[in-house]
Amino acid sequence: MFNYATPKGADTRAKILSTALALFRERGFEATTVRDIARASGLSLGAAYHYFASKDAIVLAYYHEVESEHQARVEKALQRASSLAERLAVPFHTKLDILAGDRPLLGALLRFTGQPSHPLSFLGGATSDIRLHSMRIFAAPLRDERLSDDVRTLAPLALWALQMGILLFFLYDQSPNQQRTRRIVDRSVALFLWLLKATKLPGLRTLPRKLLEVLNDAGLVPHAGEIAAASLDGLALPPSEARA
Repeated sequence: MFNYATPKGADTRAKILSTALALFRERGFEATTVRDIARASGLSLGAAYHYFASKDAIVLAYYHEVESEHQARVEKALQRASSLAERLAVPFHTKLDILAGDRPLLGALLRFTGQPSHPLSFLGGATSDIRLHSMRIFAAPLRDERLSDDVRTLAPLALWALQMGILLFFLYDQSPNQQRTRRIVDRSVALFLWLLKATKLPGLRTLPRKLLEVLNDAGLVPHAGEIAAASLDGLALPPSEARA
């Protein structure tokens, strides 16, 4: 068996992942086989399977890689942001920057969303740790804001859901450099700020709690405290499994 903890094992696994992503981008996800990936990586098919049991396992590693890169970029960009609007926009724009060259690949993977049991479904059980990690990233811009407990729980979930909608529009956006998507981000952040202020009005203070009750009943809200992280310090994404 291969030892993934050794530098050589880690390098080989990283090489397979980068090679696979290059082939996915060049040929398409469906047209690329594990045999193609092994051959391009200079490995036998059996050796490749020791590192990744399937194409699905490779894509899960890609999801984790994107999230880790997203966290790093958000941490850096938040240090330069001066206003709450700028801070809230950071996770959206940095995610678009990371995925700018992967729209065809994301489009191919999106079809799994309608299959809850599929390991690559963005909303499935196999990707729950990635969703939670992403929500905590969206919680970071709000860490210094004075918010009720309900809003602090609801806001990252709402921002994450908004991100998913924006990414869907991003796939279809044919404007130069997807500038329409960028404008939607900025306008959505402005609307979110307005809603955030509205929740402090006497007549609307109970609205976040009522929304949480509905979402909790649907099983869509993580356990209390899981997404309302005080900061990104020490926030780590669980390593993706070599075998899916």
